[in-house]
Amino acid sequence: MLAIFKKGLVNPPQELNGPVSPQAAVSPKKSEEILKGFLSDAFNGFSIGFGDKALLAYTPLEPSFKAHQRLFCGVNDMYCIFLGSLNNLCTLNRQYGLSKGSNEAMFLIEAYRTLRDRGPYPAHEVLKDLEGSFGFVIYDHKAETVFTALGADDALKLYWGIAADGSVIISDNVDLVKASCRKSFAPFPPGCMYHNERGLMSFEHPMNKMKAMPRIDSEGAICGANFMVDAYSKVNSMPRVGSEANWANWGQQA
Repeated sequence: MLAIFKKGLVNPPQELNGPVSPQAAVSPKKSEEILKGFLSDAFNGFSIGFGDKALLAYTPLEPSFKAHQRLFCGVNDMYCIFLGSLNNLCTLNRQYGLSKGSNEAMFLIEAYRTLRDRGPYPAHEVLKDLEGSFGFVIYDHKAETVFTALGADDALKLYWGIAADGSVIISDNVDLVKASCRKSFAPFPPGCMYHNERGLMSFEHPMNKMKAMPRIDSEGAICGANFMVDAYSKVNSMPRVGSEANWANWGQQA
C-alpha cells in the first residue's frame, strides 16, 4: 500500500526530515515518480487521486501470502487502507451496527464517521479496543483529515518519509520508502497514531509526550528519527472526552 499526502496537508515531525548531502549519488523522488514505481511493481494495483492534496495506491496481497490481509474501502469520500486483522471484529461490528460481513476497513470507516460526527470517546480509547495486529491509513477527503495508526504488538510494519517535493508518504514497503525518501524516512512507531492537526501521539500512553531519537545509517549520517514514548514527559492535559474530542478534531485540548 502507498499513501501520499502533499506538503501542507500533512506536516510530519521535523525530526523525520534528514539532511541530504549535495554529493549524494541518488536524490529523493517526487510523488509522481514514487507512484509510477509502485504501480510498475504492483500486482493488480490501482491508485486514486484527490486533486493536488492526496493520493492512495493499493495492491492486494498475493494468494500465497496468508499471514495478514490488506484491504481497501471507500465510503462517502472516506477511504481506508487496512493491514492485518482484528480478532474482535464481530464484536466491534455489532457495537457499531454493522453487518457480519463487514471487514476491518469497513469497520474503521464507520467508527471514524461515527466518532467524527457524534462520538463520545477520544481516538486513543477507540484504538485500545482493537484486538489484533493492525495498521491503517484513513483519508477523509471532504474534511481533508489524515489519520493513521499502527498496533502495539509490532507484528506489522509501516514506514513514513518525506519525498523530494515535501510530500509525506506512508507505506508498508520499506524498500519503496527508503528508495523514495533517502535520508528522510523512519519506521512508524507501534502503539501510536498520527493526525494531521495534532501530530504524533501514543494511543497506549496518551499522557506521555513523544520523543525522537536520531537514526544513523551505515555511513554514519543522520537518517530520519525513531519516535518513542517519553516516560518522563507528560502532555499539558488529558485528551478531552466528549464530542469535541472525536477523530476529526482530537487535536483540540482542554
